[in-house]
Amino acid sequence: MIHLGEYNTLEILRDTEPGLFLGDGEDGEVLLPNRYVPEAFEIGDKIEVFVYLDNEERPVATTDKPFVKKGDFALLRCNEVTKFGAFLDWGLVKELFCPFKEQAFKMKAGGWYLVYCYLDEETERLVASSKTNRFLDNKELTVQQFDEVDLIVSHPSEIGMNVIVNKKHLGLVFKDDIYKDISVGDRLKGIVKKVRHDNKLDISLSQIGYRNIEPNSEFILNELKDNSGFLPLHDKSSPEEIKEQLQMSKKAFKKAVGSLYKDRLITIEENGIRLV
Repeated sequence: MIHLGEYNTLEILRDTEPGLFLGDGEDGEVLLPNRYVPEAFEIGDKIEVFVYLDNEERPVATTDKPFVKKGDFALLRCNEVTKFGAFLDWGLVKELFCPFKEQAFKMKAGGWYLVYCYLDEETERLVASSKTNRFLDNKELTVQQFDEVDLIVSHPSEIGMNVIVNKKHLGLVFKDDIYKDISVGDRLKGIVKKVRHDNKLDISLSQIGYRNIEPNSEFILNELKDNSGFLPLHDKSSPEEIKEQLQMSKKAFKKAVGSLYKDRLITIEENGIRLV
């Protein structure tokens, strides 16, 4: 079966005037237009293509790589808004449609929006939705405390930044745990800091507890080496100073410094720390 919105490895069946017809070994066939036909090929060769609907709502194959596929999230630019909805640039000739009912906020041409791509069962078309939360579920979690997770920055809140966890769950990074600039659509690693009784996930952008000491210590050592062996940071430095220079909390800094001092890798001076 040929799957819309996904990559398919198909067999070259025949060469025709409009392009190559590809098949899945069953009953399905799809056209690969001439603009995507490779220079050298033989009938029977296998080729990986992405399949979607063309302007006439017919399945068509392409060797171009879209910015998002079915069942995934991506930050896309809105090219145009019409009376039907918004049309987003997803890297293919035909734009990705986002109906008004699927817009969390009214889209504007030139704006960037985090969307989820899915196959609409009624129209059998690939569409986008910026109402990303409805495609996430925290009822049955697949993660637990201290797990490393993949994050997509979703949208800001009054107390922090909402994130999509492993493309399945909704999580929150509190403001106090954000030590670097992050923007909607960013993809990064994180740690499950806490699983609340209602299955809400607190996420940290750095490792937690004793797991936090080793990488932060290594980072501080590298910063010392890059700054002639000295950093003007110490126990009385403000959290803002530490965050600006090292992008970590004062608590994490003190733990890391304590570990380095215990291992006799640094000395602690009145106005900073120095590499031994």
